[in-house]
Amino acid sequence: MPQAWLRRGPLSCALWPVSLLYAALVRVRRWLYDTGAWPLTRLPVPVVVVGNVVAGGSGKTPVVMAVIEHLRAQGWRPGVVSRGHGRLSRGCLEVLADMPARDCGDEPLLIRQRCRVPVFVASLRAQAAENLLKTHPDINIVLADDGLQHHALARDINIAVFDDRGTGNGWLLPAGPLREPWQPDRVNLVLHTGQHPAFAGFQAQRALATHGQSAQGQSVPLHSLNKQRLMALAGIAQPEAFFGMLRQQGLTLEHTLALPDHHDCQGLDLLSEPGLTLLCTEKDAVKLFAFYPDAGLRLLAVPLVCSPEPAFLQALDVLLAPLKRQLPHHLPSPHGHPTS
Repeated sequence: MPQAWLRRGPLSCALWPVSLLYAALVRVRRWLYDTGAWPLTRLPVPVVVVGNVVAGGSGKTPVVMAVIEHLRAQGWRPGVVSRGHGRLSRGCLEVLADMPARDCGDEPLLIRQRCRVPVFVASLRAQAAENLLKTHPDINIVLADDGLQHHALARDINIAVFDDRGTGNGWLLPAGPLREPWQPDRVNLVLHTGQHPAFAGFQAQRALATHGQSAQGQSVPLHSLNKQRLMALAGIAQPEAFFGMLRQQGLTLEHTLALPDHHDCQGLDLLSEPGLTLLCTEKDAVKLFAFYPDAGLRLLAVPLVCSPEPAFLQALDVLLAPLKRQLPHHLPSPHGHPTS
């Protein structure tokens, strides 16, 4: 989120009249869906959207992966749909574990590789969801990574994710960061991934794992790297947060490279300097591992662990309970038995 969006300064004030036009378009679009003038696609299984109302990242994908693991532990069989931001391909496609990130997007590929669940990408989430269920008929719950503003896909649960920036200056684009007016009553759950939540909601703790992982799956404790020459790279919404967490693990970073969110990482000369070990996020690793398949322990991805508080997961289970009872008879229930 640009600094100008954190306060109502001269630039934001100058853009405020334009934001009024944007707000009118948002209201009309939402009204068309709310009144049924524009059709909705409703799936035969529950749909949970994990998104945000501000432009830029706020930690949605780590939350999606944490929710996937929780749902699986409860017996659900989740699948994921996403737009696939930054991909070069068109249309709807299934994300495969060995697919180049440029074809499907870095975040969908990360979800597919780490969580090992079916993932489909399409500019229309509804199309992705329909193809997901057609290809994997055992899926009995769909998660949408982002998509609070994608009203064409009917959803049962909306989860809004915020970091420490909250809603910024409270204005809509381009005067502020909001994609739509923030109306808490339009979401079911609010989850804060930062340390200083600006309003009510549940809390998630985010921390780096204590190890790095090579492309070949070899795990290296981070504390064993504290005497080595290290460079850190991050192409995420807040690169400095990643660098700071590495330093909190006691590591001294000789160089850092902050890239724009979803940067394709192509054309970077990263491992030419002898004796330098590169640490990166998992999101960047899905691209860098393909570019440097023989880097070995010189290129390590450091996983981010997102842990929503238990009360959030309990609240999610409460919302899902009646939906579980409404699953169609031809679908297996989350616990592997036909629904009654």
